[in-house]
Amino acid sequence: MLPLIGILIVIAGFALRFNPLVVVAVAAIATGVAAGHATVDVISAFGKAFIDSRSVPVVWLALPVIGLLERTGLKERARTVIAGIRVATTGRLLLAYLALRQITASLGLTSLGGHPQMVRPLIAPMAEAAAETRWGELPDHTRNRVKANAAAVDNIGLFFGEDIFIAIGSILLIRGFLDQNGIHVEPTSLALWAVPTAICAFVIHGTRLLLLDRSLRAEIARGGAGSSLASVTQDDHTR
Repeated sequence: MLPLIGILIVIAGFALRFNPLVVVAVAAIATGVAAGHATVDVISAFGKAFIDSRSVPVVWLALPVIGLLERTGLKERARTVIAGIRVATTGRLLLAYLALRQITASLGLTSLGGHPQMVRPLIAPMAEAAAETRWGELPDHTRNRVKANAAAVDNIGLFFGEDIFIAIGSILLIRGFLDQNGIHVEPTSLALWAVPTAICAFVIHGTRLLLLDRSLRAEIARGGAGSSLASVTQDDHTR
């Protein structure tokens, strides 16, 4: 039972709101040592896993490119394009991206989207521009809510779409866990059963996105009414 100490460390670390990366690293090292492995061997396993992850250098090379595009006006251009589409709203735009993200993830193209390379430079500015075109300048809390919904769409689309692709890591992890417990399931069966879940996720969150425009409009109207009342009160005090 001693190797299970890693679980306690994770629970305590998250409850105390320590850095998640540090908590997970400490829990992994504690688990390895409790299982009878030398500390050097556990740390060596960390290094080997890092080196074997060939995608890490690619990610770091992509970040400077995205930063250069943003500096040359990528966000401003995205805002201009979406502002010229009259039928575009924040909810409709995010719904279209949700569909695109789920479909591409189900085909194994999980790197096509993402927060740093797609949401931050393109989707979030376009969603903000769609809202500004209809309701003018957005309050800070409304702007942050639009950004949060843009990030959530990427997470949901990827999470429920990637399990449909049989060669994804999550499918292999589930299959390996079931094999260890004497349950033999083919990856195609796991992927097939992920389809209904993905459809339900799209319908449920898609409905929330279609209702988002109405919610944002009401939120902005309340903010405008509050600002008008504050202005009237300030004028009365001035008089």
